Amino acid sequence: MTDKLFIFDTTLRDGEQSPGASMTKDEKIRIARALEKLRVDVIEAGFPAASVGDFEAVQAVANVINDCSVCGLSRALDNDIDRAAEALKSAVSPRIHTFIATSPIHMEMKLRMQPEAVIEQAVRAVKRARNYTDNVEFSAEDAGRSEIDFLCRIIEAVINAGATTINIPDTVGYKVPERFGRMIGQLIERVPNADKAIFSVHCHNDLGLAVANSLSAVLNGARQIECTINGLGERAGNAALEEVVMATKTRPDIFTCETGIDTTQIMNCSRLVSNITGFPVQPNKAIVGANAFAHESGIHQDGVLKHRQTYEIMRAEDVGWSNNRMVLGKHSGRNAFRAHLKQLNIELSTEEELNTAFARFKELADKKHEIYDEDLQALVTDTLASEREVYKLLYLRVLSETGELPTAQITLFMNGEEKTVSAKGSGPVDAIFKAIEALVNSNTNLLVYSVSNVTNGTDAQGEVGVRLEKEGRIVNGQGSDTDILVASAKAYLSALNKILSPFNRQHPQQHSSICEDTP
Repeated sequence: MTDKLFIFDTTLRDGEQSPGASMTKDEKIRIARALEKLRVDVIEAGFPAASVGDFEAVQAVANVINDCSVCGLSRALDNDIDRAAEALKSAVSPRIHTFIATSPIHMEMKLRMQPEAVIEQAVRAVKRARNYTDNVEFSAEDAGRSEIDFLCRIIEAVINAGATTINIPDTVGYKVPERFGRMIGQLIERVPNADKAIFSVHCHNDLGLAVANSLSAVLNGARQIECTINGLGERAGNAALEEVVMATKTRPDIFTCETGIDTTQIMNCSRLVSNITGFPVQPNKAIVGANAFAHESGIHQDGVLKHRQTYEIMRAEDVGWSNNRMVLGKHSGRNAFRAHLKQLNIELSTEEELNTAFARFKELADKKHEIYDEDLQALVTDTLASEREVYKLLYLRVLSETGELPTAQITLFMNGEEKTVSAKGSGPVDAIFKAIEALVNSNTNLLVYSVSNVTNGTDAQGEVGVRLEKEGRIVNGQGSDTDILVASAKAYLSALNKILSPFNRQHPQQHSSICEDTP
């Protein structure tokens, strides 16, 4: 006999808090559609009170998602809750997720509130949220370092106030599995009205234990896990959705609960999130890494050839590793192209975007003999990003020869006109970046430059990631092309277009104003 294990995906909210991982509204919609196809139960679309952009993104996701609950995060403040409710007004199944810190250090040093006042504020927030929806989640921030007696009191109070999901976060990744699981079991046992709510966990990965802690909580009665695609998230990230889901699916002898996840969509989601955020997936990453189902050892290869289960506990096909080749080429028409986009859950909002993407597809098909789904994901991301460019690459010429400093000549469209400049560098990429800076003069710092291949083969597209920093703000840029130097220029310009755009977003854990709304 099995229970339902609810999967609450927070890639669009907590995942976006990774430095440089901010997403546009359109990018959030693309990921939300993929999550809906993955069949997650709840999509946390953002923090509506953080900024106008966040509000509009949550609203846009709520407008298009029909088969999942769409959630907005709010602090335990009247304005935050009202703002979340407004953003979620059109959602088929809205959820308001409100939270307040409960650990002694957070209450004293951050909130500067007494424990009784924290309980009052939490109850008030839940009651206000219930005026808008009966699907209300309450989180006790930093529960992992909170006193269990106080947690029992505040949880009982918010359930009485109408909370239907109680989330116990390990906000700083401090807990270890045995103790965290025991803590969840004790809370469910000790809170008198625990049977009136679903208990949830939200674990961070600071000690590399997010998935282990989450699964330990499930063994002790938790029935919702908050997680992200690829484990994306603040600091060291969150529990990885793909690992949580496949652990429960692969070990039904241990976990007496099932998710409703369509696991064949895992790879598609992983690639899409990596492509949009610019965070590459490490090759040895469980489930979705390039080496996850690769066998180098002769002994392993021999065993798998004789019987797959000698060295594989999962089938690659079950998580979407198969069927990644497009049956399209340079002779394919627009309708076939559009149909395959739909199969990949990619919907372009205008005919103009479709035409631009199709033209780029044709260009790519002339360069490559085989086109893969990964190529198409990268191509569409590149196309949509180009629609918002302030600086556009028009021409690039690089000269590199033994014994001489490489030279890059670049032409950009900027400020309504074309500008050309040449620069030398210690290598061809260095020359390209210096040429761009000669025109833009951004005063940014280059933190990361990385190169990976989108698919296999010498004709594969190269995917370049660039991370820039300016005045404490960090952004990622990404570019892809069969020419790695062109991809490098695109990635640098992508990052520049982001970092030089207006930005006004509040972090959801900034509670400096909470006392102002405290009754």
